[in-house]
Amino acid sequence: MHCPRCKHEDSAVIDSRIAEEGRAIRRRRECPKCSHRFTTFERQELSNLIVVKRDGTREPYSRSKLERGIWLSCTKRPVTQEKIDRLLSTLEEKWAANKKEVASLTIGMDVMKALAKLDKVAYIRFASVHREFKDVDEFKKEVGRLFK
Repeated sequence: MHCPRCKHEDSAVIDSRIAEEGRAIRRRRECPKCSHRFTTFERQELSNLIVVKRDGTREPYSRSKLERGIWLSCTKRPVTQEKIDRLLSTLEEKWAANKKEVASLTIGMDVMKALAKLDKVAYIRFASVHREFKDVDEFKKEVGRLFK
């Protein structure tokens, strides 16, 4: 593992722990060159999971792409990295258990359900992109439904 500070090609593992309820391993590492300490996570790769987009095209599932979208929705909200990791791990297990392919609509709906429980403002932000509201009335209707 390359050091993020000095880019040295090696690092030593100082500590390893189970994380995300057994879904990942958290490792503390130290660079032998500059002594910088950093954390890495090991997760099972879901490279065999294919996302079927709305237009019918297919692409490999990318956790980082989905996480980026969720974080955009959670900007300036009281949501922690741990909560996002747990949310993603739970959803990934669900999608991988069912089949080799998952529709992007399914991913979006599942993320919206999870965000609605986690943070209502983040849910509205994510839904406004995923559901492609056509006008302000659709947006108002969704906000009204959520906060009843």
